[in-house]
Amino acid sequence: MKMNRRLFARTMLAAAPSATLLSQDKPDWGGPVVDCHHHLRRTAEANVVHLDGCGVSNAMALARGNSAAEIAAWDKQYPGRVLGWFASADITTTGAEEILTKAVKSGAIGFGELKFHVEAAGPELRRMYALAADLGVPVLVHFQEVPHTPTEGVFATGFKNFASVLKAYPKTTFIGHADAFWANISADYANEVDYPKGKIKRGGVTDKLLGDFPNLYGDLAANSGNNALSRDPDFTPDFLRRHRDKLIYGSDCACKDGRGGGVSQAGNPNASRLAGKCVARETLGLLKRTVPAADFRKLTWENAHRVYKLRG
Repeated sequence: MKMNRRLFARTMLAAAPSATLLSQDKPDWGGPVVDCHHHLRRTAEANVVHLDGCGVSNAMALARGNSAAEIAAWDKQYPGRVLGWFASADITTTGAEEILTKAVKSGAIGFGELKFHVEAAGPELRRMYALAADLGVPVLVHFQEVPHTPTEGVFATGFKNFASVLKAYPKTTFIGHADAFWANISADYANEVDYPKGKIKRGGVTDKLLGDFPNLYGDLAANSGNNALSRDPDFTPDFLRRHRDKLIYGSDCACKDGRGGGVSQAGNPNASRLAGKCVARETLGLLKRTVPAADFRKLTWENAHRVYKLRG
């Protein structure tokens, strides 16, 4: 099903008056939703407060390499809410492979997110790509070419040439995430800004790689994913249709209550468009208004279970 620009715009505008209502009430997304970019909170209660606030039934958590006990405690207190977890470790130090291997043996189902000041095709990440293939787990990479603050730096640089990595590691399942991954949805992106605005030029690196490589998937999380999907109503519906089997919903939301409370986006000045909002709600709402119900379920439930082999 295609949605033209006029219909897309009407649905976006029609949803605007409901924003206040959604900020107070728990939204109903028409079925279960798993947030596959849920950063582990300090307590089990804090995790569930966010999920409940934004109407999300389950989470796939991003955690540290030693988080098996925390995940088990969460699952014991709230059975069935967490369906799996990814582990991370400092890949720039020796011992990262051992930490991640131990995490997988303790129950982790993937690596990520891997967010470090290295090149995407550099030796540090290449070791992780090879290890992920050996262990049979996916790897989630944060690609960013433009710093958000003067001291932040950049991460997994060189995404425009990532095809060489995908070819070199065909047995590795890659999950792309963050600014450079989503900015490169447009063919005219030149690493000049973190969150481009306006019309998308067809033929972007990300669009092409998703179509050409069966081992690459896209994480819809964060301001970067939301920005890419909301900037061009002429492009988004067809993009989501074409890649409906390759995209996985996640929020990467820092708000405390699933309603935009707390410091959501405060650490990222250029993402102020979502300040005071729950990223989980915003992206789920956009998807719900844009794709058919069957595709919404793929993006928010089925793809994650197939690619990540979630347990529930």
